[in-house]
Order: sequence, then structure tokens, then C-alpha cells
Amino acid sequence: MKLYSDNAKKAYHDIIGCLIGDGSKNGICGINIVEQFQPEDNSRLSVPRNINAAFLIILSGGDHSKYHEAVGYLEETGNDPLWAPLVEFYKEGLGLLLKEFEDFCSDDGNGAERVKKFLEKMVQNEKLSSPSHEIQEDVWALLHPAASGILNNKEAQLQNLREKRKINITRLNSKPIKNVPKEIVFTTNVLLTVPPAGKRFEDLDIGSSLWNALKEVVKEDQVFWYDHPVQIGVEPDKNEILYGLHHLSEALLYEKKLKNVAEDEELTCVLSASVTHEGLEGIVKEYIEYELEKAHDLPGLKVYLFTEAETGKLIHEILVPAARKYLNNIDNPSALLREVVGVNGKYGRHYSFLKAISAFWQVFIDPCKKATFKIDLDQVFPQKELLEETGKTAFQHLMSPLWGAEGIDSKGNPVYLGMIAGALVNENDIGTSLFTPDVTYPSPPFKGEDSVFCSKIPQALSTVSEMMTRYNKQDIDGNNSCISRIHVTGGTNGILIEALRKYRPFTPVFIGRAEDQAYLLSTLFPTDREPALRYLHKDGFFMRHDKQAFAEEAIKAAAMGKAVGDYERILFFSYYARILPWKIEEIKSVIDPFTGSFVSPIPLNLAYLRLALKAADLFATKEEENEYKSFELIETGSRRLRASNQEVSMGDGEGLKERYEREKTAWNLYYDILDQVENAIREGDQFAIELQERAKKLINNTRVVVGEK
Repeated sequence: MKLYSDNAKKAYHDIIGCLIGDGSKNGICGINIVEQFQPEDNSRLSVPRNINAAFLIILSGGDHSKYHEAVGYLEETGNDPLWAPLVEFYKEGLGLLLKEFEDFCSDDGNGAERVKKFLEKMVQNEKLSSPSHEIQEDVWALLHPAASGILNNKEAQLQNLREKRKINITRLNSKPIKNVPKEIVFTTNVLLTVPPAGKRFEDLDIGSSLWNALKEVVKEDQVFWYDHPVQIGVEPDKNEILYGLHHLSEALLYEKKLKNVAEDEELTCVLSASVTHEGLEGIVKEYIEYELEKAHDLPGLKVYLFTEAETGKLIHEILVPAARKYLNNIDNPSALLREVVGVNGKYGRHYSFLKAISAFWQVFIDPCKKATFKIDLDQVFPQKELLEETGKTAFQHLMSPLWGAEGIDSKGNPVYLGMIAGALVNENDIGTSLFTPDVTYPSPPFKGEDSVFCSKIPQALSTVSEMMTRYNKQDIDGNNSCISRIHVTGGTNGILIEALRKYRPFTPVFIGRAEDQAYLLSTLFPTDREPALRYLHKDGFFMRHDKQAFAEEAIKAAAMGKAVGDYERILFFSYYARILPWKIEEIKSVIDPFTGSFVSPIPLNLAYLRLALKAADLFATKEEENEYKSFELIETGSRRLRASNQEVSMGDGEGLKERYEREKTAWNLYYDILDQVENAIREGDQFAIELQERAKKLINNTRVVVGEK
């Protein structure tokens, strides 16, 4: 079944009208949008509210009582240079969203059927002043199917997903990790931004040489957004860098106390530093070294700091000379490698680097390294609770022979558990149990953006089904069977270097959110020669998430930017899935419910509607603080979503495909170089040996001496 243009257009207006209502009663979104449209009010905060409301009203079509007034308002306001960019963003959206919906209704998928089913239900439920839960489920079934049918069937959905993720083990890893400090490279990243507005640089606890530099940096436009970046000059007890490294050191000392690790063992920790403003690139190394010099309690850590400058040296001093020596016909290897080997930019760039650096380490620095494990700096190993509740410390969990095992999945496909993933427990929940989900099911009523896209529902299902699985307590014993993971977090995961070099997974540099979940997509399905690469779910392996304990100010400061990142995520994941060499249906069959929920046939609709409805929800509180937040959301969101849409749709998505293919080529080059150099060193090749010595010197120069002024 297909809906053709006129029918699709009417259907679309009816659906949006159902969502927002017509003044006398709220729509399913639970917000009185008409009340927010007050053209006579032209104060600075009222204008974006009016523009946002006018956009939603126009989307609901000509039958809306305020339609013509809203059209006129956008035309008039668009003539004001101050508001013209925002109006243009929304006016572009009016055409883009309808066109996307028409395509959704006319393709070979089930879009038209979903639309027809919703419209039939809508007719049956004419009284929308108090939308029922059933109506809300109908909206999700149309716009966000991954959220539909879960809340009333939690236990059945849990069991179904767990069965889907079950792996029957055919071979355990005969050479598991035995010595964590010797065999694992720990990695983490710090995201840095300017001091909070209103802070006098002279009052910050930083070196005076940084003051003048910062005064210039704050004049720049922000180019990258992160969840809760460290604000330069923040107090030591709120500094993620010191917090995370201190607790990693404490975890090592705990292992030594139990005689699990020799007293003289040290952890190798690679720390990458990414920045929100380009001008910070020149001072980030000085700042981090200054902070770490003040720390006197990081025994056992060997910290190596990589900024964009250090990754550039890896390329130009080591990788490019090796490529020219050992590989033929590589056109401009420097430019190719610079695209992927680095730490500045969106999340995908530093995330892939922090995995890939361990393979470099194995070849050039220490052949004893067998794996890498990433932590986030707001996460810590709760050693005492781990030992009490699971009988194992953090390092003992990492020594499981399941990491690196082989098996058969629920569809009969061979898999290789070359990656490992633990789970998170919030700091305020750990007193109850480690096995307390850090994401729980939301409760109705659902309002604003949640009425069209409620990611927390499939996220909660995935969290409970995958992360909370305890072996020997279900029909999964941890010896003959286990769980594989699709839903992972940015920290608390690792990969064997053998798997890294064989499968060569990566997150594209255009991915700015959920880089952890995007990492597996590049190698999602098995090849003719190799089984599918998957994450082992290591039951009972938790890190405690402490972000609210010390980074609350940074989290609040980045809240609106994080929300916009979530909208961008829908665009990039949806288009990324389209350029992968498999069918969308096949991809979603593996990555649903949570990761797959961001792969949608109508990503622009979801991104625009979520932005507009979240802004409307904030405006509805009529609190000045929320009005400012809403203004920030709309201003940031319109600018970033417009740029993101241009990025993903360039050449009907071909531009994104070209970037992906180029990055894949670059990573293949990177690992080919390592393979060639490793063989040359083994054969006693003098150039390779000299290259190795140069690499060791370069890496040694990145080491930060902690606790010495």
C-alpha cells in the first residue's frame, strides 16, 4: 500500500494536529501550543517562543484556527535580520518534513500501513483533551516503534530480548588476560571547555600564563559540543581529570592489597584531550600538566597525554614514513590518516583513536599488550562492592575466558566475543545493590518530545535485559552460554587487540553522539572468513557512575547542547545505516531496540519535532530560567541541526557515504602499516627498528609526570 502526495499531505497535517491540538484542548503532546503563540508580544524571549509555536501550528495544516496568522507571523518576522536565521530554519523544515513524510508513505516499506492504522485509531478517539495511554502507544507505533508495546509487557519483552542476545559457547579463550597491568592499556578522554561565564580568569586556579590565552579563546565561537566538559579552572574536587585518575589509582592499590597484582606493577593509561574551542588546542597540554602536577595521590599510573598535536606527530613521524617504506601506491597517506587519527572533533574521532592506539602500542612499544579497556573519568571501580556482591574484583572480571570466546547466536550465526562490556550503577543506588539499573522505565503522562520519541523506554528495556543479566540465575550459566551486548556505554568496555587488528572497527568522525554504540556498526555482520564480532556481557562487572556527585555545574551548563546532540544522533544514525553494506531491516534486526531506535525512516521529522516540543515544554513552565534555556535550545538547535542536515543529505547521502568509505580505507591503511612494521621488526629490518625507537621516544615524551612540581 502507498499513500500518494495529496493524501499523504492531508494525513501529515492531521497527525501533527492530533499532536498539538487547536487551543480549546491540548493535543497528545500535553502542551497548549496555541497559548504560546502571542504575536502581539515581541519581547526578546517571546519572539522565539512565537516562532516555535507558529512552526508547529503551520505543520498541522490550513484547518488549524491559527494557521494563516502563523504563516503571516513567520513571513513578517523573517524580515527582521535578528530573527531571519531562525525563521529560515523553521521554514526550511516545513518543506523538508512534509517531503520526508511523503517518501515514508510512498516507499516499499510499511510506512503507509502505519499511517493508515494511526489515522483509523485517531478517528476512534476524537476526545483528545485527556489522551489515553493507548493513544500514546499509537503515536509511538507510528513515529517511534521501538518504544511501543513495552510498558505493558515488560517481563515478556525482557525475556525475548535476553533470548535474542543469548550465545551458546563453542570455545572458551585458551589464553585469557592473566596480568591486567601488563596486558591491558587503559584509555580515557577528557573534554575541555572555557571557564563559566562571569568568572574572572585571575581568580581561577590555573597558571597565570593561561590567563591571556583564555581571554582570546572566549571570544571564539564554540565548534564542538560535549555532554559535560571540564571547565578550565574548575576546583580540584570538581575536576573529572583528577577524580577519574585518582580512583583508577585507588583500584590498582586495592588489587595490590589483595595480592592480585605485584607491588611494582603500573597501569598504562592513555588520556586524550578534546576541546570545544579551537583556541584551546594550544593550551590544553599546559593546563592538564599543571593540574596533574598538583596531584600527589596517583601511585601506579603511567599517564600518557595525547592532544591533536601528539596524534599529528604519530602520523608524520611514524605512520607516514612506514607507509612509504612498506606499502606501495598509497596516494597521500598523510592526508588520509589525518582524517581518522586524532582527538579533536566529534566524539567518534577520539573514541576510535583510543581503541586504535593500543594496536600501535603492541607493535611499537610493548608486545605484551593484549587488550585495551576504556573508562570515563566520572566512573570508578567500586572494588569493595564488586568483591562482596560478585566475589571478584574489577581486574578479576577482566580475566574471564569468556572474553575472546567463540559461540553461536540465537539465529545460528558464529560469533567471536572479542569485545567486553560491563554495566553502570549510579552512585546513589549502589547502597541498594550493584544490580540496580542506572536507567529505569519512565512513567506517564508523557509530555512534549517524549510524546513522539521516548528513547528512555527502549533504553530501560535494553539496560535491564542486557546489562543486568546475572549468570547462573537465569537459563544462562556463564560457562556454556552467555549474553552478547549491543547496548554499551562510552566507558566500561574493551576490545582484544587481536580482534581490533582483525576486524578493524571504527566510529566515523561524523558521529557526535552515541559513538560507543556506533563503533560496532562498521563490522556488524560476519564475513565469509570470520564470525561476527560481538561484545561479551561480563555479568557483575560494574563501574559506579559519579557524574552528579562532582560535575553537576558542568552538566547543567551543557544540558541544552547535549539535547541537541541527541537530535543530531537520529539524523546521523539513520543516514549512517543507509550507507552501510547491508539492508536496513537486517541492521535493525540486530541493533533494536535501543540503538536501533535511532535509525528511522523519518529522522528529520523526529529531530525537528523533538526540538520544537522540548522548547515548547520549557516555555510552558513560564519560569524565566527555563525560558532562557528554551531560547538557548532553539538557537543552538537550529544552527546545529541545519548544519547536520546539510552534512548528512549532501548529494542525497552520497557525500556521507564517500566519507565513510574514505575513513574505512584510512583505518585499513593504519592497520596495514602496523602489520608490515611488526613483520619487519621481527625480521630485523633496520628501518623498522629505527622507526620503533623513534616511536618509543615520541610516546615517552607524551608521558605526564604526576605529582611533581
